[in-house]
Amino acid sequence: MDTKKEINRKVSVAPMMDCTDRHDRFFLRLMSKNVMLYSEMVATKSAIHGDRKKILSYSPEEKPLALQVGGSDKDELAEVAKIAEDMGYDEININLGCPSKKVQKNKFGACLMKEPDLVAECINSMVNACTIPVTAKTRIGFDDTEEFDYLNNFIHKMKNAGAKTFILHARKAMLTGLSPKQNLNIPKLNYNMVYEIKKENPDLEVIINGGITKIDEINNHLNNCDGVMIGRSIYQNPYSLVEIEKKIFKTKNHPSREQVAQKLLEYLDKEVKLGTKVNHIMRHTVGLYHGQVGSKEWKRYLSDNMMARNSDFQKAKHIMTIIQNNEKANQANL
Repeated sequence: MDTKKEINRKVSVAPMMDCTDRHDRFFLRLMSKNVMLYSEMVATKSAIHGDRKKILSYSPEEKPLALQVGGSDKDELAEVAKIAEDMGYDEININLGCPSKKVQKNKFGACLMKEPDLVAECINSMVNACTIPVTAKTRIGFDDTEEFDYLNNFIHKMKNAGAKTFILHARKAMLTGLSPKQNLNIPKLNYNMVYEIKKENPDLEVIINGGITKIDEINNHLNNCDGVMIGRSIYQNPYSLVEIEKKIFKTKNHPSREQVAQKLLEYLDKEVKLGTKVNHIMRHTVGLYHGQVGSKEWKRYLSDNMMARNSDFQKAKHIMTIIQNNEKANQANL
C-alpha cells in the first residue's frame, strides 16, 4: 500500500547494468533534480545475503531513487522490498524485461512474462511487505508472442496484485537467438501498443521506454503516456539532462559542464579518501562533451589518465583545465 508522497515519473533514467551505479546516479543528479533515477538490477539473493552497504548504499543527493530487483521467489522479493523501504528508497521495481540467458537461468527478467500468475504472487507479496510503490518494468511480448490481449491481461494480473505503475519497453524480448545487446535494437519498436495499454487502462500510470532520444519524441510520448524512460542516450550524452530540465520540467538556473565537473571533483575527492577507485567514478563521464568542441580531447584525457585501476586523483584535477578550454572553445563557436 502506497502512503508516501507521489513520485514524478514524467522522465526517468532506465536501470542499466554496469552503468547506473551510485556514482553514475550522483553524476546525473548534478544535471537534473527532477528525473527519476533507478539502480542497476540487483538479484534478491545479493540484496539479502551480500554486502548490503556495497550493493545498496547511495548518496542522499541521488533521490528520488528506485531500487530495481530481479527474482521470482515471492518471499525473497518481499524481504528485499522491506529492505529497500528501510534503506530509504522511494520505489521498488521488479525486472520483467531483461532477456539475457544468465537472468533466465536464475528465473527472472523477461522469461517471467510466460508466468503471469507467479508474477502476480510476487508483486502481491512485495506490496504487502512495504509502503513504497511496487512497480514493474517489462517488455510488450516475448518470442512469438506480441499480442495486445496477452500484454493487457498480464498487466491486469499485476494490477489486481497491487501494482499501479508499469514501465513498458516497446519491444518484445527474444529469449533465444539474440544477445541482450541485440535485444535492444533488433526487435521492432511498437509504441502504439503501449499507447493502447494506456488508453485501455486510464487508471494506471504507464511509462514508455525504448529508442527515445529527442525532446520532440519525449513530448510526443507524453501526449499518449504518463511518462518516458530513457536509457542509453542519457548514458552516452548525460548533459542532455539539462535540456530535459529546461524544456520538459521548465526549470531555470542550470549548471554548465564546468560547474558539473567541479562538483564531481569534490565528490571524487571525498570518495577516493573512502577507498573508491578513480576510474569507478570517471568512467561515467566519457559523454560529458558529446557533440561538442573538445569531445575527442576530453575522451582522450580520460582514457589516458582516468580509466586504469590505479588512476591517480591528482591527475583528475587537471580535467578542469581541459573543461575550461572546452568551454571557451564552445562559447566561441556559438
